[in-house]
Amino acid sequence: REQTEPTFTPALDAWPDAGVYQLWIRLRRSVVLRVGALGRVRFATGTYVYTGRAARGLRARVLRHVHRGRCQHWHIDYLLASKAARTMRVELVSTNPEDECRVNCMVGADRTPVLRFGASDCRNGCRAHLWLAK
Repeated sequence: REQTEPTFTPALDAWPDAGVYQLWIRLRRSVVLRVGALGRVRFATGTYVYTGRAARGLRARVLRHVHRGRCQHWHIDYLLASKAARTMRVELVSTNPEDECRVNCMVGADRTPVLRFGASDCRNGCRAHLWLAK
């Protein structure tokens, strides 16, 4: 099935070079994936939100995720490589990259964490940077 372009809020050409973004991802079926050093991770069917940041090259980073870059560098790359995953929406949530964990904690308040996903290098003690909506 063909992947449609996600909605960008605001329009991507208005994004600055640095900031915090959220990817809203729909997983149409459950999958088990090997995710780098995390090992095998089970993902249930549903909608996930991932919070990431870029200190520079924000637009390129987001486009790399949306177009499923070949190299699997970050945890999110492993999930996005799955044919069951579709990025529905991409939001700029802050122009300050330092806001990543604050924003992440707010979105995770009423969601289930995918433990350590995207947070293996987190210095603020976040349980995860990927959350499944309840």
